[in-house]
Amino acid sequence: MYNVLICDDERDIVSALKIYLSSEGYNIFEAYTGKQALDIIDANDIHLVLMDIMMPELDGLSAMLKLREESNIPVILLTAKSEDTDKILGLNVGADDYITKPFNPVEVIARVKSQLRRYMQLGGTQQRQTSLSMDGIELDDKSKMVTVDGEEVNLTPTEFEILKLLMQHADEVMSPKDIYRSVWKDNPYGAESTVAVHIRHLREKIEINPAEPRYLKVVWGQGYKFERRR
Repeated sequence: MYNVLICDDERDIVSALKIYLSSEGYNIFEAYTGKQALDIIDANDIHLVLMDIMMPELDGLSAMLKLREESNIPVILLTAKSEDTDKILGLNVGADDYITKPFNPVEVIARVKSQLRRYMQLGGTQQRQTSLSMDGIELDDKSKMVTVDGEEVNLTPTEFEILKLLMQHADEVMSPKDIYRSVWKDNPYGAESTVAVHIRHLREKIEINPAEPRYLKVVWGQGYKFERRR
């Protein structure tokens, strides 16, 4: 049974999500501030978090920053705002996905299942490689550990999957839509901006100079590739 934490200062939303997700067999934890969420995560084995952005005491983005210092568990942000800037900001601080209120319960369940499936290694039709090693980057799929020139880097589950995908297809250009389909297991609506944010965040973690990347290259108008040094 997977433990899912729902954090929102609107108790009706927490109650509704609890009903939907409990019916799918998930064990639900409830929090109403970012601080409560972090306390629950510290004390329990949480597998996924649904986190509101606008909350008292500690907002969702601040809680996300603190969480990402120690944990890579999947986080889906809930926001009442529909502007792209809010979504991009959430992705920038480590969110794996986002859902805009008012949300469709079927969509919430589908996204939760998708994130848990990837995180817990329960799905996927591709042949899994346990490790990849290229030009100073070591990626271990079992431990979910990545090192660059011997130094461990802390990636979110989504960042890990993007890097793994591009390394598996080294020197091949992959479009944002292809990356989105492979990693998110979903239709690529808004794929360009979502993938771009994750690529930028990934570069900040693995590149010496993100402005002049040696690994993750953009091919304008086509997509991205992991470029092996000759």
